[in-house]
Amino acid sequence: MLNIIKKIIQYPRLTGDYPKKPFKADFMIGKPLIDGTRCNGCGECVKRCPAGAIQVGKSTNDIGINIDQCIFCALCEEVCPQQAVTITHEFELAERERQDLHKGTLVLEERNIPSDDFEVIGKRIEERLRKKLRRSLQIREVDAGSCNGCDTEINALTNPLNDLERFGIHFVASPRHADMLLVTGTACRNMELALIKTYNATPDPKLVVAVGACACSGGIFRESHVTRNGIDSIVPVDIYIPGCPPRPQAIIYGILKALDRV
Repeated sequence: MLNIIKKIIQYPRLTGDYPKKPFKADFMIGKPLIDGTRCNGCGECVKRCPAGAIQVGKSTNDIGINIDQCIFCALCEEVCPQQAVTITHEFELAERERQDLHKGTLVLEERNIPSDDFEVIGKRIEERLRKKLRRSLQIREVDAGSCNGCDTEINALTNPLNDLERFGIHFVASPRHADMLLVTGTACRNMELALIKTYNATPDPKLVVAVGACACSGGIFRESHVTRNGIDSIVPVDIYIPGCPPRPQAIIYGILKALDRV
């Protein structure tokens, strides 16, 4: 008994409280923002962006970032001579519509999130599952031609720190047992048919979540002859989670947001 008490003191509880409590994201590379009042339209960031995510309009102030294409490399901040680009720590970027990730930001703004949002999401998740599915949520992860970066972050959802199962959410080995598909990768030519078959094998009602820049838009492989520009050209997508790769907390946020679409 004494040894058990020692272990409890020596190794405290590791599981995080997100989304019940805000996640301390000071170390994260999050959403890049462009301050249009400081940008002089030199185009250096546009030329250097490896994903081609920065778009410029007719005027110098008409500049924004397609977050679904962005790989969060932070190069735009480094090369901007006017210091108009700022890399924030904002990681909760999942959207239901892909065009919502195309808005960009012309003027740097502070994102204000009501303090009770995290608490509400955490409390309502089990209620939604019980009401809509009458059971826990089953997820099948599908690699449609990724580099395994996003898959590694998805694997981290089951570790003691993130513990996705505390929400009553489990991973399954077959799409026939799944309610949701977490899809990574660009849907390359050799995996396109596999993705379609997996989608068709998943019983209705089902949700599809695109995880990472490749699944959202094709990422740095856009316009390639062997890939698609996002999996939504093959199967319908309910939630887009940008990033390269997105953090486990960003994926949790996207999964919880997707449940409103059940």
